[in-house]
Amino acid sequence: LICEVYSLMKDVLELEQGAMAEVFADWNKGELNSFLIEITRDILQFKDSDGEYLLPKIRDTAGQKGTGKWTGMSALEYGVPVTLIGEAVFARCLSALKDERVKANGELPGSSVKFTGDKKEFLWHLRKALYASKLISYAQGFMLLREAAKVNNWNLNYGGIALMWRGGCIIRSVFLGNIKDAFTKNPQLSNLLLDPYFSQHISSSQQSLRQVVAQAALVGVPAPALSAALTFYDGYRSAVLPANLLQAQR
Repeated sequence: LICEVYSLMKDVLELEQGAMAEVFADWNKGELNSFLIEITRDILQFKDSDGEYLLPKIRDTAGQKGTGKWTGMSALEYGVPVTLIGEAVFARCLSALKDERVKANGELPGSSVKFTGDKKEFLWHLRKALYASKLISYAQGFMLLREAAKVNNWNLNYGGIALMWRGGCIIRSVFLGNIKDAFTKNPQLSNLLLDPYFSQHISSSQQSLRQVVAQAALVGVPAPALSAALTFYDGYRSAVLPANLLQAQR
């Protein structure tokens, strides 16, 4: 999610790297305060011995150690739609196809649409969209934990798990304290999105997520995790889905 937001700042808003660092520094003072936002700020500011920004010199291909893959496999095994982590893993797989991507870049057409909106307003939408997507991803993760607990007869302390992550993990963030509070108030909470605190925040952020995903699609900047967050949100809040046609086809 953070990489996609960086990409949108760079390729849609065409922000200079120092300006991007300032944005992430500002975001780290609020509800997005976290280890990953903090180091993103530092990475964007970092210059090498030549006095040039290091980030553009780093090859854009990423591998994966397996944790995302294992989570995706568990999600499929338990039948839980952990779509954001799945898309993040596939995005890494796609990034590894560097030579093919370079070739395709010269042969496949992209969008001719350019961003013409207000940059400050879009940055505000980006902040809200990142928060909403982060919330949705955590909601999916706890859905997986809850289903695994049900199948395996585990008695999990979900609030305690959130605090454990906050104690020493790359996903540690202020946000995890709010998750702990949600499960303390309601240990039987079926989904984080239904907690009053998070429900209020997702309600005020979902329109920004729509703006960001729509703009990314129009301009042609890939945003698979942000898009997956919005798709899950709209699917989860749908009283009726077209699976009736699927069942008829089967």
